Amino acid sequence: MTAAEFYARFRAEVAKVLVGQEEAVRLCGLALTVGGHVLLEGVPGVGKTLLAKTIATALDLQFRRVQFTPDLLPADIVGTSIYDLQSREFRTRQGPVFTNILLADEINRAPAKVQSALLEAMEERGVTLEGTQTALPAPFLVLATQNPIEYEGTYPLPEAQQDRFLFKVNLPYPAPDQETEMLRRWGSGLELRDPRAAGVTAVLGAADLEASHREAVAVTFSDELMGYVVQLATATRQAPELMLGASPRGEVLLMQAAKASAAFEGRDFATPDDVKAVVAPTFRHRLLLRPEAEVAGHTADSVLNGVLASVTPPR
Repeated sequence: MTAAEFYARFRAEVAKVLVGQEEAVRLCGLALTVGGHVLLEGVPGVGKTLLAKTIATALDLQFRRVQFTPDLLPADIVGTSIYDLQSREFRTRQGPVFTNILLADEINRAPAKVQSALLEAMEERGVTLEGTQTALPAPFLVLATQNPIEYEGTYPLPEAQQDRFLFKVNLPYPAPDQETEMLRRWGSGLELRDPRAAGVTAVLGAADLEASHREAVAVTFSDELMGYVVQLATATRQAPELMLGASPRGEVLLMQAAKASAAFEGRDFATPDDVKAVVAPTFRHRLLLRPEAEVAGHTADSVLNGVLASVTPPR
């Protein structure tokens, strides 16, 4: 199966439940191919949780959901060692992070210790219990959600953890015609809360995902394009509106995402347009605005638009 076929099946299956949000669906498909984590941001009710559940169902992958709360402990995520009275030995109880797709719902409601525990899992693809690191199942993907308008009782994600996410995906309100279609589906009795009940089936598997990944890795990314990526990252570090620009990790992930985007289009080479298509979701959560820039109405995306306009792409 080619990467283009993988994405076509993936998109068609997700569309059985999720109306609209085409960009979010495509970015999640790219993240699966690259093996990166995704931060989904949007107001309640736009389909963040439903998207995560549908992805897991369509790919026949193990799925677990954790509702993050201020009283959550690291052991609630990674697991702990417990003493078995019958065997008189300690045994490891693995936490919900031992899965293929972990939905970290309202991730910014968890305190720093929980964030640190999840940080190791995201970066190392393993967790340390009793001094020994245990590998997580492959593939492993964190889909984290957060509400951009509610700050009471939340803990803003540290820059180091945000940098571990491949994409930050904004989910806007659907268009009026899409909302009408959603109401039509609910009105016909379709149960959209449960992807399986809505007709989503496991049309893809881990082998298809691995094949898509191999094809994306093999996509040609020229030296000129690499220079373009470096120039874009450098321009963010020099932008007067920003205190913090894109990291070297962000450059690597931007290249990988652009290669996967080309593979989804059926090409074995990447172009500047592939880079432009994914630069905003790859960089926006890695930028830190200056207070005066925020007051002036600047956003990470508006700064990135200026950066794209100022850097000449290779021909």
